[in-house]
Amino acid sequence: MINLTVSLKSNIPIYEQIYDQTAAQILNGKLKPDEILPSIRNVASELSISVITVKNAWEQLAANGFIYTVAGKGCFVAHVDDKLAERKLSIAAERLKNDLEYYRGLGISLSELKKLI
Repeated sequence: MINLTVSLKSNIPIYEQIYDQTAAQILNGKLKPDEILPSIRNVASELSISVITVKNAWEQLAANGFIYTVAGKGCFVAHVDDKLAERKLSIAAERLKNDLEYYRGLGISLSELKKLI
């Protein structure tokens, strides 16, 4: 079962938070291939957010091969192949790049970041 939390205070858009958490759960095996995801409406209701926000996240997940849709049945977890597994590092690298820019903007040095890690 999918486990999602969102922060309204985060600088990261909510749909991106959902995308990131869902993709991570697929890549680390917490969500199994062909497992059905909760409906967009259910996720929106549980998180008290817009259906459109969840729909955007699900569309991005489908576009990147993490999930697939069966008409009239819902969205399901895709099988993680080598191509998808390789994306794990590219996703991490992209996220790290964005985070580094954020910390740079705060004036935090690389040595300070290393200490935090």
